[in-house]
Amino acid sequence: MPAVQRSVRSGAMPDKRRPQAQPSSTRPQLHVVSGKQGSREIMLDGARRLLVWTRTRRAPLFHIVVALSILGASLVVSLMLRTQMIENSFEATTTQQSISRLNQDIQDDQSKLDELQASLPDKAEKMGMIPQKGSISIDLQGYKAATDSKGQQ
Repeated sequence: MPAVQRSVRSGAMPDKRRPQAQPSSTRPQLHVVSGKQGSREIMLDGARRLLVWTRTRRAPLFHIVVALSILGASLVVSLMLRTQMIENSFEATTTQQSISRLNQDIQDDQSKLDELQASLPDKAEKMGMIPQKGSISIDLQGYKAATDSKGQQ
């Protein structure tokens, strides 16, 4: 009798707990991809597949449009910022050159003034002026205006 009894493992009895094989028709059909296409054809094929994929699903199309919009806006803002920075740099350089030129003009004028002050006594002597020997001071503390005979100043 021990030969009559079989275990579940031997396969003599069908097990209802085992999953049945599903038909393979749910898997996508495989196809051969040839590498002889040109790069332009590959790009067009990729674009066509992207369009088909986005037409079947609305959310990816929206996400792609938003991402491209953000990317384009950031590119434009980056270019505008760079342009503004270049303009500011140019203005700073121009201002620095102007400051340098003005400093040079001030130094030139100061040296000319020093030369004129140094030559002033010689020019005064040529004109017949006499150098001052001492200093004279006038005290106006006790000054009274002179009055005429009518009592007016």
